[in-house]
Amino acid sequence: MPSSSLPVAEEPTVPLSPPALALSERLQAGTARIGVIGLGYVGLPLAFEFAQQGFATLGIDLDAQRVRQLQQGHNFIQDLDDDAVRAVVEAGHLRAADHFDQASSLDVLFLCVPTPVHASKDPDVSFIRTATEAVAPHLRAGQLIVLKSTTYPGTTEDLVQPILELAAQAQSLELGRDYFLAFSPERIDPGNQTFTTANTPVVVGGVTDACTHLAAQALGRIVAHVHPVSSPKVAEMEKLLENIFRSVNIALVNELARLCDRIGGISVWEVVEAAATKPFGYMPFWPGPGLGGHCIPIDPYYLSWVARRYDFETSFITLAARVNEEMPYYVVEAVTRAVAEQPVRLREAPVLLLGVAFKKNVDDTRHAPALKILELLHERGYRHVQYHDPHVPELEVARDGHPVRLTSQPLTAELVAEQAVVVIVTDHAAVDYEMVAREAGCVIDTRNALAEVPHDPDRVLLIGGGTLLQHPGPS
Repeated sequence: MPSSSLPVAEEPTVPLSPPALALSERLQAGTARIGVIGLGYVGLPLAFEFAQQGFATLGIDLDAQRVRQLQQGHNFIQDLDDDAVRAVVEAGHLRAADHFDQASSLDVLFLCVPTPVHASKDPDVSFIRTATEAVAPHLRAGQLIVLKSTTYPGTTEDLVQPILELAAQAQSLELGRDYFLAFSPERIDPGNQTFTTANTPVVVGGVTDACTHLAAQALGRIVAHVHPVSSPKVAEMEKLLENIFRSVNIALVNELARLCDRIGGISVWEVVEAAATKPFGYMPFWPGPGLGGHCIPIDPYYLSWVARRYDFETSFITLAARVNEEMPYYVVEAVTRAVAEQPVRLREAPVLLLGVAFKKNVDDTRHAPALKILELLHERGYRHVQYHDPHVPELEVARDGHPVRLTSQPLTAELVAEQAVVVIVTDHAAVDYEMVAREAGCVIDTRNALAEVPHDPDRVLLIGGGTLLQHPGPS
């Protein structure tokens, strides 16, 4: 049973129907059955939190191998504790399935599926549609459906709702009275040990007031603070704002980094550090080799797509996304310039990337800038490119239209010393940067990872450091 320390449900602002009251009572008593569709970076932590509070929780994922792993008590998400996951599985609170046969027995279903973009940068909501169509035949009175996937405003009401309503008509079920639908965006930050699923506030917006109340009550069983909003559209737009805020500000410092390199004698890293001393009206963002992760590189295009439906162009937001997308090209240009100053042909120049995950100290490579850097290096003729990442032992990349699997190389002094260029793409804490600075003939540092490490400035080219374009590179 759930812990008695959990908050009690707030009183609803509107009268609840008998099915809504019954679900509310089950949520409060801890007897509601929870379903989580999609056991990735969002879904498994969510399922784990409900299971840890004693709720009977079923994770549904079409990846049979992932399901088998979880059924055996094996955790596959870095941010979760292996022993804790094993404990809730062994206690019977968390189960997994690769089918929807048991969906009708679930009281609350969270949809935590991917929302990528097509090659045209238009939203790909096929995973949401497929998951909703799989749930719809199992719809019954007293069920709550909550979409968690980041998406454009209108997805919940324009895509998910019609699919459910079509199934509901056969049973004469009414939305807001018999079954319930809401949107509550995920706020997962891989590698963040301070803010987790359990202690990060969440936003929720339901199609009706009853939907909002029940969704807020359900999430309130595992999250300390739930912020209700007036509609799913507001919650959907709020999530885009969170991520586009970061995209725009990172684009600003990335563009300033390139300008500082062009001007010379100005380090954007020192500039940002100085600006951060202001105690109001400013927060620091740092340059880098490009954006990664599931949301930030994708969300500007979700918003620009929906904006075009209303004859509106999100010029500023789209421009920021393009600035960030140019950074891997800038890094590769720096590599080529450094190689050109050395007595080695480009095709034979050994290059080592340090870090291929999209951020430090995680194993997540989704949209990682290292992937684009590897692709560009290959396109430009580099044939001796390797990588080291303590969190990513293997990496699949595309080469000439075919998948190629690379393996992380052991980081030794010998490996570093034989490289024409070492590129710090992701600044993992586990890397021996003192050894890298000592042994490497040339380092391109995209993260200022060597700032606190003794190094020869003639052998280190810092992106945004104000010397990149003036520095001739090693001879």
